[in-house]
Order: sequence, then C-alpha cells, then structure tokens
Amino acid sequence: MPIALPPLYAIIDTAVCRQRGVTPVLLAAACLRGGARLLQLRCKEGSSATVLALASKIQALAWTHGGRLVINDRADIAMMTGAGGVHVGQDDLPVADVRRLVGPEALVGRSTHTREQVDQAAQEAVTYIAVGPVFGTATKDTGYTARGLDLVRHGAATGLPVVGIGGITLDNAAAVLAAGASSVAVISDLLTGADPERRVRMFLARLPPFLRHPRSGRRVVD
Repeated sequence: MPIALPPLYAIIDTAVCRQRGVTPVLLAAACLRGGARLLQLRCKEGSSATVLALASKIQALAWTHGGRLVINDRADIAMMTGAGGVHVGQDDLPVADVRRLVGPEALVGRSTHTREQVDQAAQEAVTYIAVGPVFGTATKDTGYTARGLDLVRHGAATGLPVVGIGGITLDNAAAVLAAGASSVAVISDLLTGADPERRVRMFLARLPPFLRHPRSGRRVVD
C-alpha cells in the first residue's frame, strides 16, 4: 500500500559538496535543522569504509531529528548503519534483491527516465519512483535530456509516490508537485545563498504541507 513522503527530499551529494566547499555532514545537519525529514546520501567516490563512516554520522543526525536517511546504491551500507532505505538506479542492484536485503519496512526507490522504465518500476517492490531529470541539470549526467512534467504525470498515474528530480529549484518545485509528484529531490539548489538551513525553510514554506497519502493515510515521517 503506498505511503506518504515529505514534499522535500534533500540529496546530500558528496561531489556537489566538494565543488561547493561544504562538508556532507554539515549540509545534512543544516537540512535537518531547517525541517527536512527525508535525506539521501549519494557518495560515488571513496572506499567502502569512508562511505560507511559518513553514512553513520548522517544517520545519527537523522535519527536525532526524527528524520530518515536513504543510501544511494549501497544496500550493505544501509543495513550496517540502520538507515531507512536504499535508492537504486537503472544499472544498480535489482529492486527484488535490495528488498530482500533491507526488508519490507525500508524505503526502496528506483530512478526512471522513460515511460517504459516507470512502468517497469511500478511492477517492482519499490516504495517510490524517482522520475527525471524533470528539468535540465548539470549535477548528474543520466544520459537523458530533460523529461518535463509529462513523465511526472505518467509516474503519478501508477498510484505509487513519485519523486521529481533534476533541475529542481525553489521556483519550479511547486509545479512538480502540482503535476502529481509526492516529493521533490533537491541537490544543488539547497546550497543557493550559502545558507542551506534557511534554504530548506524557504522550500518548506513554499511547498504544500506534508499530507497523508489519499490511499493509505500513512505517514513516513513528520
């Protein structure tokens, strides 16, 4: 049964942090203080030990603030840190295998970039479907051009929660939710203005409040 997601999904991308001169742990802490309650750690570089140490620190922060941390790609790291879930791309571990590892209560997300990928993900044991890049973005090279809001609408038609990602800013985030997304994943724009805590508060002030999912009535986090 579908569950509710907070309207803001803060992505802590270590490559972006390095480019902007911000440490991932400090960014995560700022986002949580600002009110973000769903975070994802995306760390594509470094040893497994380095990723584990970083994830452990951010997971401890998330737990303290009543938030939930999702680990990109690494089901093993999620299991070892007690993180709330795993997000996988098209070339990562199969969703069925991830689900067997992390169990039925964990969040499991899948990245999609086409209608066919959305339809396939809807048949898998996912918690949510990430759709993108909705708008043009230089943060992550997915190999796909901007998909626009039509793919968001297609994803929403599956009945599963949809996370819009790619080029999401304070100015266009509400339009993505209006198109049917349950949540917007924000990466670079969190660092606009060099005060991510304030930026998160601005997002939350502009986005609709966290409502219960119409089908399930359940909340993931408050």
